[in-house]
Amino acid sequence: MKTFKQLLLAPALLGLAAPLAASAQDVASLNGMSAVNEYMNQQDIDRFRAWESKNQVTSVSQFSDVRPTDWAYQALSNLVDKFGCVAGYPNGTFKGGNPLSRFEAAALLNACLDRVTEQSEELKRLLDEFQQELTVLRGRVDGLEKKVGKLEAQQFSTTTKLQGEATFVVGGLGYSGSAYNSATNAYNARSATGAGPTANPALNGVSFNYDLRLNLTTSWTGKDLLYTRLRAGNFGNSAFSGAAGSIPNARMDKSFGSAATENVVQIDRLYYRFPVGNELTLTVGPRARNTEMVAFRPQAYNADILDFFTLAGAPGAYNKATGSAVGLVWKQTVKKGQPFLTAALSYVAENGNNANTNATTAATGAGGLFSSYGGNNFNVQLGAKGQNWGAAAYYRYGTSLTRSRVGTTLAFEPLQSFATAGNQTSSNSLGLGAYWEPKQSGWVPSISLGWGYSGYTQTVAIPAATSNSVTNIGATQSWAAMFQWSDAFAKGNAAGFAFGQPTFVTSTRNGRSANDSTYAFEWFYRFRVSDSISVTPAVFYLSNSLGQSVSNNPAASGQSLNNLGIVVQTQFKF
Repeated sequence: MKTFKQLLLAPALLGLAAPLAASAQDVASLNGMSAVNEYMNQQDIDRFRAWESKNQVTSVSQFSDVRPTDWAYQALSNLVDKFGCVAGYPNGTFKGGNPLSRFEAAALLNACLDRVTEQSEELKRLLDEFQQELTVLRGRVDGLEKKVGKLEAQQFSTTTKLQGEATFVVGGLGYSGSAYNSATNAYNARSATGAGPTANPALNGVSFNYDLRLNLTTSWTGKDLLYTRLRAGNFGNSAFSGAAGSIPNARMDKSFGSAATENVVQIDRLYYRFPVGNELTLTVGPRARNTEMVAFRPQAYNADILDFFTLAGAPGAYNKATGSAVGLVWKQTVKKGQPFLTAALSYVAENGNNANTNATTAATGAGGLFSSYGGNNFNVQLGAKGQNWGAAAYYRYGTSLTRSRVGTTLAFEPLQSFATAGNQTSSNSLGLGAYWEPKQSGWVPSISLGWGYSGYTQTVAIPAATSNSVTNIGATQSWAAMFQWSDAFAKGNAAGFAFGQPTFVTSTRNGRSANDSTYAFEWFYRFRVSDSISVTPAVFYLSNSLGQSVSNNPAASGQSLNNLGIVVQTQFKF
């Protein structure tokens, strides 16, 4: 820089170098505007307001780090004596050697000019020098002030944010195997009660369905959360609903809405979460899910296609029980980046909103917190988590009328007594899951493994006896191996493959053979159109989807039923 410019800029640059030089009024007007608040943070503003009122600089000698031998001493002294617009740090220093950008110098100069009543020739030249930067700065400030004013006038709430997610699903399910009759478009299978073969309509038409979620997140402290979700969907009559008449293992993660409640907006979630100390978080609400009250989900795979592959290979344990709930999560406090231990404990009463403790079925209004037919789920999770890995064990104890993520029709048999008057059924479910993912995207995928087990017992009421008898009635297992590639072919995209066995029976209450093997395969590719839109085509295949209910059918021994599903899922986030 030329000597003349150095002399010209010296008074302003040195006089304005401290980030406290601007007046409190000017700084406050800029606070919160990202284009101009780089040179000063809120702490500096508050500190300056207190300092300015008590310690306005009246002499350059007040600065402990400014000496008469400094080359710019005279220029700084002139600014103090003539205009009094120089301030320092609260510790009595000026820090004249700190660097600053041209925009910072322009902003500080603009603030200081309000205190100047007379402009010297040097200051006029200085204004000319920074005229372009000042014009740009003022334009940005004016534009930001208008936007801030508009947002304040139109904002929904100062504490609540609205987030939306709409998912469109186009797809269909194909049937094959000796149990499928293409002429009648039906398949033969044993009924859920095991009473002989029945003909079931094959839901193999192509359907267009949706799932809409509107999430209201409210926080008063920045650490608490009141979560409300409004939801609607129309999967009730689709092949992906998992409802009666459809293939249970073909249920999609986004499926929502029964045949009776399609296109009806419902309160899907309502709970409040807040910290208790530094390591504990408490959740309580009339509409919460046990899978949302865990420390983490032990899998890196995230296709959101088949429901089975979203439950860490253990749908009996992670059964998505939803109802009146309370949960406590503990996370060990460690240095950032270090592995930590976790624990979670929760209780969910699926019929906790009902008060009829005499009823024995959901249809008759059975319920009540901790009651025999309240649909009680007691859940415990223990785990450990690192930067790119995690492992957890999950245990669930369920009482009568609890939700069970059944797979084959035979797997549903142990649950029939849930709705039988005088009988009570309990289940003990265990899920083990672990995952690892590479720290950088590439040819190596993330790996997620999961295994699940559920054992069922039944307490049978005997009117002529003085006590009840307890009989083991069956057990089921499941497992999954899942692989996902991040940034597949393009940044932000993902691809994945998963296979495993959804819930299948390993032992039965009547001693029948439990050759109930069934397998599921899934492939997907998620193309991210933008930060808000993604398109995911997927293909899945279910081998022997109804297991022994078809292959061991007395009227059709050795038959099988397979399914091929093709879907395109488009997700919008707003």
